[in-house]
Amino acid sequence: MKTPPFLWLNRQRIVPAKELQGGITKKIVQSAYPVIVKKATPDSVLNALDEIVVTLVSDRRMASLHCEFLGDDSPTDVITFHHGEIVLSAETAQREARERKLPLPQEIARYAVHGLLHLAGWMDDTPKAAAAMRDVQEEILRRACGDLC
Repeated sequence: MKTPPFLWLNRQRIVPAKELQGGITKKIVQSAYPVIVKKATPDSVLNALDEIVVTLVSDRRMASLHCEFLGDDSPTDVITFHHGEIVLSAETAQREARERKLPLPQEIARYAVHGLLHLAGWMDDTPKAAAAMRDVQEEILRRACGDLC
């Protein structure tokens, strides 16, 4: 399967671009992608995508999208659309990275991998499914990070 191009957009001004270290995040996600494809379920839409767009937004914008599409007006970490768009909250990633004592690029990559797993057919709508998805996500991140994390 051919890897679709990834388009990365930074549509927020809260977290400085220098702190995001986008190059590292992109390398982690590129390393993770082939593993995600191998873990795809029959419901995967990955092979139908011409491109994948990853957009970083503020918590305020994320809360607006979360309300519009999922009926919850609180910010969340990641929202995935099956047409190939993954929206990530840079502010949430920054907070979570600090709490977990992790580099910010690793936390943003975690959200991107989570979104890609949704595109690969994984669901997290029940506690059991969420736990299984989280286990796969963390396994993929461990393998993809290598010396980058």
